Amino acid sequence: MLGLCIKYLKNKDEAKDATLEIFAKLMVDLKKHEINLFKSWLYVYSKNYCLMQLRKRQSALKKELELQDNYHLVVDYADEKHLDEKEKRIVMLEDAIKHLSKEQRSCVELFYLQNKSYQEIVELTGYNSNEVKSHIQNGKRNLKLKLENKF
Repeated sequence: MLGLCIKYLKNKDEAKDATLEIFAKLMVDLKKHEINLFKSWLYVYSKNYCLMQLRKRQSALKKELELQDNYHLVVDYADEKHLDEKEKRIVMLEDAIKHLSKEQRSCVELFYLQNKSYQEIVELTGYNSNEVKSHIQNGKRNLKLKLENKF
């Protein structure tokens, strides 16, 4: 089992920890399952545990990268030196919204600024549901591109 964990986790210390955790979980899970071939079952059980650990690691890495990408969102804007930066970003966002197509601008403003639902936007604009979704999605993408070009 340790060899299997090393194979998947690529770290001996993590593999040792995983092996101990697997044995601890086994005490509970053995009571829940009817097992015919224990060796095969244990192999799959251990492999699945390692894969879950890898997914958790990958998820944590994605979150960390998102935090780095969105650093400007978590900056303390109450601080005086950040207020000017926040104001500049707001002005740039307003300017970028003005440069969207009429359809995208109206859908983005209704959805994000006025917190309207898709159905409410359909009723207000006369666009069908798929058009509203498309305008919001494309508008969001275009805003992101416009703002990235300005930074």
